[in-house]
Amino acid sequence: MAEDTGTLAQETHRLFQLLDALDISGLTGLLADDAQAVDELTSSWMRGREALQAHFARLPEMVADVRSQVSDLSATAWGDVGLVTLQLDQTYTVNGEVQKISAPTSLLYRRQGETWKLALVHSVPITAAAH
Repeated sequence: MAEDTGTLAQETHRLFQLLDALDISGLTGLLADDAQAVDELTSSWMRGREALQAHFARLPEMVADVRSQVSDLSATAWGDVGLVTLQLDQTYTVNGEVQKISAPTSLLYRRQGETWKLALVHSVPITAAAH
């Protein structure tokens, strides 16, 4: 079990490294086929690998200079399901303006074979102005 939680933490750090690098192929490779996520930029749900892949493909046109900091990470695994909760502090540039958010975030993973695939990303961004 401890090995699973360590692997989940590693996968989570990898997720944000790929996001910061805007590595679309790498991000897509982390997804389960039926993955779902909230898109903070459009305030809507994205459902399925194709929807998330299309969103990721647009990211380089929408944002730049993404910098993610993860803290207060907790990972738990129950068989083939893993839950990671964390605090995400992120900055990025949209239309030339720097945005800063702080977001309590939940990531749900599902084991497929020997790898953990991302099934759900739920993040509740709070702008710096709201603090």
